[in-house]
Parts: sequence; C-alpha cells; structure tokens
Amino acid sequence: MTPDDYVDGVLAGDRAMLARTITLIESVQKDIDPKAREVLSRLLPHTGQAQRVGITGVPGVGKSTLIETLGTQLIEDGHRVAVLAVDPSSSVSGGSILGDKSRMPTLSNNPEAFIRPSPNALTPGGVGRRTREIQLLCEAAGYDIVLVETVGVGQSEIMVAEMVDSFVALMLPGAGDELQGIKKGVLELADVIVVNKADGDTRARAHSAKREYDAALRYLRHRTANWKPQVQVISALTGAGIRELWQQIEKHFQFLKESGELEERRKWQRQRWMWSLIEERLVETFREHPDVRSRLPAVEEGVLEGKVPATQAVQDLLEAYSKRREESSRDEH
Repeated sequence: MTPDDYVDGVLAGDRAMLARTITLIESVQKDIDPKAREVLSRLLPHTGQAQRVGITGVPGVGKSTLIETLGTQLIEDGHRVAVLAVDPSSSVSGGSILGDKSRMPTLSNNPEAFIRPSPNALTPGGVGRRTREIQLLCEAAGYDIVLVETVGVGQSEIMVAEMVDSFVALMLPGAGDELQGIKKGVLELADVIVVNKADGDTRARAHSAKREYDAALRYLRHRTANWKPQVQVISALTGAGIRELWQQIEKHFQFLKESGELEERRKWQRQRWMWSLIEERLVETFREHPDVRSRLPAVEEGVLEGKVPATQAVQDLLEAYSKRREESSRDEH
C-alpha cells in the first residue's frame, strides 16, 4: 500500500483503513519508518479539532464501564468517539490480553465509535508507546472526542496529562487511605475527580467519599491556575451522573479555550512529544553503540553483584560511547 492509500482511507473515515494505519505506526520496533512518517506528516494538518480526555484509575474501579456508558451517550448526542484503551503488558512474557473490546460490547459495535486496544509494552506512565500518534490519526479520521484509558497501575500519571486536554481521575467509594501519599499526585493533576459505583450498597459510601475528596482538595494546589476541580459522583453501571460528568468535562474544556490555556497546553504537548521521541532514540542509539554493547554485559554483572556502583557503571559506559564518537569525528576531518 502507498502513503496515498493510507492518507485517503483515514480522511474518508474508513475504520478498517484507520486500523491498518495505526498498525503501520505501531508495528515498527524502533523509529517510525519513512512511509509511516510521511503518512503522519500529511495527516497532521487535519488534526487538533477533537476534545482529548484521559481517564485513569486503579484496576477494577470501572474505567471500561464508564467509557462504555459515556461513549454511548456521546454518540447519541451526535459525536464520533475514539477510545484508545491501553492494556498492561506482562513483565514476564511481554504479552497483553487486549480485551477492552469485550468489556465494551455496545460501544465496539457502534459504527460511530472506534476502539483501539494497544499494549503499553511496559512503557512508564500506563500509556502505549505510540498513543500520541494514534490519537492524531483518530482525529484526522473525523473522531471529535478521543478518550484515552490508561492502565492505572500507579506509575507516573503525568504522561497521561501530557497528551490530553482534560484528565479525569476515577476513584472507588470509601476514600480513607486513598487520600494519602499515592493519590495526592493524581489529585493534583486531575481536572475532574469522579467517585464511581454510587449504586446499591455502596451508594452512601460514594457520597461520603465525595465529601472527603472535597475537603482534601482545599489543601492541594492544582496544575492549572484559576481552575478548581470538582468531585462528581456517578454510577457507570446504571448511568446515573454520567451526563453531569460530561458537562463538567465540557466546562473545563471551555475554560481552557477561553483562558488561552488550551493552545498553550497543546503547544507544550507537541514539544513534549518531540522530546520523548528524542529520548527514545537516544537510548536506542546508546544501547546499539558497538563499544557500549560489548561492555554492557560485564558492567551490568558488576552492578548486579554489588561490585560496581551504578554511578561508576554509567560513567564507564558514557566514556566508551563518547570515545568512539570523538574518534569518528577526528577521522571525518
């Protein structure tokens, strides 16, 4: 297939072609190949019009159920919804189940929705390696709302915030210890905080948790000036509170647009995207360097056995890397 085939298919909103284009982007182990780069460059002018929402929370909190209910409602309201569902990869085998479509049966069968499960491939922050690129492809295909579901493994959620407009933190009823340390960082990043499972026996606990989060937020500093996060109580299972939740997300999106923060945030996101790719390539280039590759097993063994401090190991490898580059530079001149 030619770049024209991919570009024309995506712009036509062809879901099958969109999936194939994403595979083209994802399948490359190292840098994106020239064909994929050309496709992405040509589609870039057709991006940026969608509303980007990140949804995080611990496993079992109901992220997939929320997205199923919210996405269906948004489609009924006339939107086209793309869901980037990131599955955790096994630290042992490296594999992922990629079962998000089975957890969103109604949404996955809706022609106005596109669900793409991707392995996080042990990428820090609970997001996939090419999530930013996939998000842009979905926007070029005409999806005006992109929902990014993270792994929710307690790693640095800042990576999610770096690629969305609104960051939603989904919490379980019964705050208690959840207000301590591990959740503080998430609460400071979240633009909207949601207590789920306000149904049945847990309804009262959900409202009690809302009061505790409301109180805790008074002592936390939010990343966006003049924006005060609101705590919403919902039941993703019954749909109670879902419309009010989206109204709050819309309110935040409008706040960003009117204050000029949206454009600044997206500029920063594009810059961060560039640097993340640079960091990725530099690490790969470093590991592939002949002198580094030859010394690495012995150096790692020394660190593992406690014979060599990590600081010394890093210095030795960097010197090996720099020495070869300096010699090559002298030879060229």
